[in-house]
Amino acid sequence: MKVAILSGSVYGTAEEVARHAAKLLNAAGFEAWHNPRASLAEVQAFAPQALLAVTSTTGMGELPDNLLPLYSSIRDQLPAAWRGLPGAVIGLGDSSYGDTFCGGGEQMRELFAELGVREVLPMLRLDASESVTPETDAEPWLAELISALRG
Repeated sequence: MKVAILSGSVYGTAEEVARHAAKLLNAAGFEAWHNPRASLAEVQAFAPQALLAVTSTTGMGELPDNLLPLYSSIRDQLPAAWRGLPGAVIGLGDSSYGDTFCGGGEQMRELFAELGVREVLPMLRLDASESVTPETDAEPWLAELISALRG
């Protein structure tokens, strides 16, 4: 199964989590593809059979700048080929920001819902105020994702 990993990162932490996820997915026999500056055309050319979004949150609960162009393209075009695909989201944030905690991840969940992407696991929320190793903290959830995708 081909898994496209879409990532948005401000300081590189979400990108590190996305790279780690790709490594684990590949080790589990999936074909994971990750390009933090991917265009919609590049993602579509990969022809994903599952989608994973890994994004941090910036400002008042917004997506990082590097993910905005891809997010906007997907929202404008709503690729029909992605309807029904399994998908999941890892949101990174800081709970001290209250209401906007993991807001970037929530935006990706909403986009996936609009696309008709089937959420196979509840969003993983990684809290910067509690975690110093988010890529390691994501491993149990990623193991569940691998099982769900094999399902």
